[in-house]
Amino acid sequence: MVVGCTSSAGKSLMVTALARWFARQGVDVAPFKAQNMSNNARVVDGGEIGVAQWLQALAAGVTPDVTMNPVLLKPEADTQSQVVVNGQVRHDLSSMPWRDRGSHLWPAMTNAFDELSARHDLVLLEGAGSPAEINLEDLVNNRMIDYADAAGLLVVDIDRGGAFAHLFGTWLLVPETTRDRIAGFVLNKFRGDASLLEPGPSMISGRTGMRHAGTLPVLAHNLPDEEGATIRAGTSASSYTVGIVRYPYASNLDEFHLLAQIGEVSWITNPRHLRDCDLVILPGSKHVAADVEWLRAQQLDTAIIKRAEDDEPIIGICGGCMMLGETINDDHGVEGGAVGLGLLSMTTDLEPTKLTRAVTVGFPQMRFPFEGLSGVVASGYEIRNGRVKTQNCELAPMLWGHRAILATTVHGLLEDPRVVEALCGARPQPVLEATFESLAEAIDEHLDTDLLWELVEGSPQ
Repeated sequence: MVVGCTSSAGKSLMVTALARWFARQGVDVAPFKAQNMSNNARVVDGGEIGVAQWLQALAAGVTPDVTMNPVLLKPEADTQSQVVVNGQVRHDLSSMPWRDRGSHLWPAMTNAFDELSARHDLVLLEGAGSPAEINLEDLVNNRMIDYADAAGLLVVDIDRGGAFAHLFGTWLLVPETTRDRIAGFVLNKFRGDASLLEPGPSMISGRTGMRHAGTLPVLAHNLPDEEGATIRAGTSASSYTVGIVRYPYASNLDEFHLLAQIGEVSWITNPRHLRDCDLVILPGSKHVAADVEWLRAQQLDTAIIKRAEDDEPIIGICGGCMMLGETINDDHGVEGGAVGLGLLSMTTDLEPTKLTRAVTVGFPQMRFPFEGLSGVVASGYEIRNGRVKTQNCELAPMLWGHRAILATTVHGLLEDPRVVEALCGARPQPVLEATFESLAEAIDEHLDTDLLWELVEGSPQ
């Protein structure tokens, strides 16, 4: 099990790298995270899971499914999250106080792990946050590592500073059952000469018994971040510019990772920044009503309307598509209703049941500036409570082109190089496979692979 001293220590990237490394050694390996928190999710057989586990499954060469992330929390407000269990929304748990949920979630976690471990030779568990959050009941780290009878690697972000204190403090504060299982530690995101680290690693090993499993440098890679808030710099010299509106509850932002390969991509939070964009995208949203009101508060609504009036390209995806319409109606109390931007003659009705499905889209004959998409067939996925209608007829999956506006309920289309080329004039190269391979090579170069084999063969100490 890979646990971290802090959030963003590099647990997800480490599991992704290990998944490809073990797969290259011929091991039937699969990822598992008992509970994740992210508004970036992917549709798989059975519902939805966090994007990190979806990527880890691809790295392992196995088909992603809901057992790999049985509990997913999707933030809807500062103190509220939608609870997804085994791929499906649980409204009863979403409204339940946090401390009361554990007994309801634990069976889903253990059943998923048991099913996954029965199907694969090796399961790579990922922790969440820190196992030393002593004020909270910890199912995901401490209880799960014990249940799975797993050996542990403790990862620390040395780029933050205080890494040795983080390691020792975490080791000291975790329950004894976890402490006995953490066999090694990894210094992650190191910059500089690793020989200067001594005697730090040796002192930590001497005081804790954890072995130094290696030091990973800051790795250049093209994986989308779990929260999608970072655009990886591409190598294109193109001057094409894409602006993605970054409202507070923007979701599925990871689907835009290929765009940076063909031009300059930026997050838009200020109306002035829309002016120089060749293409503007309104992405998905976990809380459409709140995000469309945020657009108005930032005066981005008027800037987007002005852009539409000037026939400058806009794409709305899922929640962004709904915002472009006239109204978002919420008769069932899903998240709240709102008035849209009024650029398209359509309305959205929010329903309690979420649609999660894979879809294939065939673009019809398109007009300028989207004529290059005409006839292109691409695959994507839908993950939405909104039912979008025009003239009282639901269109799903919907592709609506009006002047320079393209609206769709389908995520993932911009991960198809053909779609990106048709929109932006340049064809990006796929990056995921090359990244998985480079991460596996980093494991070979920087980690104690003999220790890794010891851990998976049942010798954590």
